[in-house]
Amino acid sequence: MRAKTEHRETARRLRAEGRTYDEIQAALGVSKSSISLWVRDLPKPPRKARAYTGKERLAAVMARREEHRVRTKAEAAARIGAVSDRELLLIGVALYWAEGGKDKEYDRRERVRFINSDPQMIQVYLAWLRLLGVEQDRLRLRVAIHESADVPAAEHYWAEVAGVHPEFLQSTTLKKHNPRTTRKNTGGAYYGCLSVNVLDSADLYRRIEGWWSGIVVDVGRDTP
Repeated sequence: MRAKTEHRETARRLRAEGRTYDEIQAALGVSKSSISLWVRDLPKPPRKARAYTGKERLAAVMARREEHRVRTKAEAAARIGAVSDRELLLIGVALYWAEGGKDKEYDRRERVRFINSDPQMIQVYLAWLRLLGVEQDRLRLRVAIHESADVPAAEHYWAEVAGVHPEFLQSTTLKKHNPRTTRKNTGGAYYGCLSVNVLDSADLYRRIEGWWSGIVVDVGRDTP
């Protein structure tokens, strides 16, 4: 009887410390039914956190990082709001001067030429041209892609990006495939590039160069 009383007191103490039935049973060697009877008036201990494996911890870290990435991008996008015509003008000028064809003193080519593989960049660029009053009949769009790719799929893809019928595109420029070259731009998501040329664009090119010069001069005023 004394032993049973000692076991009961020990079971209650262990339960109060947060031990589970299994842990108490292992310590005392008594049945779970007896333990349940002795400690039923005590609160249940909080559930212990399961020990995570290295892969699970890494997955949790990556999930939190992805959540932070998505939230940061969404907050940044919301901050932009509506883009005014003046803002689009400046965006387009900087975009063209970074990615578009430029005239050289030793090679006079004053015409508006642009090529890129980023569909969103192409859409912003085309919106900029519309802002400048460039009509669609002055545009010449052409896909440039490796011959080993799915050319028809790329043509339909870029036509959709540009908002035109595939027949509006000029003949695709095919780059010869070199089997000795290790290319990373392969697979179903590879669509090559879209080049956008504007006919009779010498005057427009000169204005773009002038706009860019104006930006540089204005920004330079704040330089120490």
